[in-house]
Amino acid sequence: MVARGREHGTWRTLPTALAVALVAGLATACGQPGEGADGTRGSVQRVLDQQAAAVREGDERRFLAAVDSGAEEYRTRQRVVFRNLRKLPLAELSHVVDEVSGVHRTGGPRTGQPRVREGESVTARVRLRYRLSGYDTEPVIANERLTFVRRADRWYLHSEAPGSRSQLWEQGELSVVEGDRSLVLGVGAGRASLKRFTRVADGAVRAVNRSWPRQWPGRMVLEAPRNLRDMARLLDGTPETYQGIAAVTTGTAESDRGAPADRVVVNPEAYGLLGPSGRRSVLTHEAVHVATRAHTTSGTPLWLSEGVADWVGYRGSGRTATAAAPVLTRFVRGADGVGGAAPARLPGDRAFRFGRDPEALGRAYEGGWLACRMIAERWGERRLIDLYLTVGEGERPEIDRALREVLGIGEAEFTERWRAYVEDELG
Repeated sequence: MVARGREHGTWRTLPTALAVALVAGLATACGQPGEGADGTRGSVQRVLDQQAAAVREGDERRFLAAVDSGAEEYRTRQRVVFRNLRKLPLAELSHVVDEVSGVHRTGGPRTGQPRVREGESVTARVRLRYRLSGYDTEPVIANERLTFVRRADRWYLHSEAPGSRSQLWEQGELSVVEGDRSLVLGVGAGRASLKRFTRVADGAVRAVNRSWPRQWPGRMVLEAPRNLRDMARLLDGTPETYQGIAAVTTGTAESDRGAPADRVVVNPEAYGLLGPSGRRSVLTHEAVHVATRAHTTSGTPLWLSEGVADWVGYRGSGRTATAAAPVLTRFVRGADGVGGAAPARLPGDRAFRFGRDPEALGRAYEGGWLACRMIAERWGERRLIDLYLTVGEGERPEIDRALREVLGIGEAEFTERWRAYVEDELG
């Protein structure tokens, strides 16, 4: 499953020398009491640059010197953050301050004066960028909101403001395990548990390489938070949204055509209920999203992108159509008092939204899988991949035009053939 529109072995020791790219273009001269908004932004930028440089140099004292000494609990968490960051094979790390707002005194917001004085605080909207060496060709990008306080003519990082997106390294002590084709970051799990993740993920990458013809990095990064609540914090959502979802692939790009860095975020509760075959299918599905990200656009219907991911994920599993599509089977057979026939149309993108009707979500995924399975069986696997690439390239043709170009039939006829196929397989 892929979250769209936000903003994807042998035991080896990870490198501890970090190459950190600092972004300091917004920095200005050192601010003084009464500095204006531009000077404040520059001063706040330097605080974050100081922390990035401290990570690069392995200087914990300098990293913590940027944190308000009066925020003891936050300083404790920042110490853990520093040690976690040092465990990562960072090729790039920076925070860029986009905007400073909300000048506060102890008594609350102060309006009508643009200058910041001793003892006041500001909230900064910040873009985090980081890239992992050997895994990311583009950086991960996330928006954060941080609070800074001014003491004795200097600015200090004070806390995370409401609305700041959480990163896994902020959720507790981080464990990092590397496989042949995967990197697993976990909180609240031992290395042995994370090593099991790498074995499944490495197999998932190999399975994708057998099905996807285009070049891709051939590696994936998994994040394994402690629980469902922490998973939701990583994805900037609510626990209810991801209830029962075993894993989600999410990534951010600075342009529509760029290939973003992906993270596969695992729901430890739902994933833990799966057997070996289910875990292989889930991580293979997510690996497909990582591999196909550069060829997936807003014009790619979700029934195709999710269907291809499931098609690869179930390949070779020996699962029958009814076993792999239990929700749609019940619908087609009218077992729950609804349905009694194949759905009238292919699942639309809205049907794939998390946190809505779980039965409708299940029918959407299973319907997309059966559509792609039908293409592979009746037109050939090569045509299925060609359809995906045709939709994702050039001028982003509509699905009707892409179907005509690749399969020789339009969307209306394709839908009728799909409906008949669903009823034959599940009825």
